[in-house]
Amino acid sequence: MTTVTVVIPTYNEVDNLPLITQALLALPIDGLRVLVVDDDSPDGTGKVADELAAEHPGRVSVIHRPGREGLGRAYVQGLTAALEAGAGFVVQMDADFSHPVDAVPRLLGTAEATGAACVIGSRYVPGGTLAAEWSRGRRALSAWANFYVRTILRIRLRDVTAGFKIWRAGSLAALDLGGIASGGYSFQVEMHYRATRAGMTIIEIPIHFSDRRAGASKMSLRVQLESALMPWRLRFKR
Repeated sequence: MTTVTVVIPTYNEVDNLPLITQALLALPIDGLRVLVVDDDSPDGTGKVADELAAEHPGRVSVIHRPGREGLGRAYVQGLTAALEAGAGFVVQMDADFSHPVDAVPRLLGTAEATGAACVIGSRYVPGGTLAAEWSRGRRALSAWANFYVRTILRIRLRDVTAGFKIWRAGSLAALDLGGIASGGYSFQVEMHYRATRAGMTIIEIPIHFSDRRAGASKMSLRVQLESALMPWRLRFKR
């Protein structure tokens, strides 16, 4: 049986985490596990994660990090732990329900059917949609960010900044996670860039991207600046 591990980084997601964990565990995927990587959330998310792990032994596990070090660092630790635990496929997704839980089986099915290294849940391929709550400004910024990154790094992906995806374990292990430079959201771009440079096959399938159910966005000015600069660093890296 192939193990699918869903890695969910959290920071102040106390209201969303129990619900998304329940929804994931109810999916018709044998062997699905959830790995929560919590950055010492002051709202008690880490404690809730421990309670979920106790309630679902062997299916839910938790990594507690000493503080808020960024999405990229959390993912590196979580993805590495998932590989070390023997996962056959690893899913990246947010805790806030912006990524559709019911699309996880489609990601897995596409990966298994095609042999792709990575399958992305994409907002920008035909059939992909964005939350109605998104303003014109937010839509324009997201579209511009993707155009900006694609142009600099010459990546053909439509949703190169996407955070919802599934990786084949062998492909993920080949990307040298320990060498990832990105600390924030630009982690997603760096992973796609590394996979593309390595000649790996990445497939995009359409999803509906929703607005978060509860809590606040973690996008700060510092994170935005790193995201703007990282494509140039990757392009000219020796």
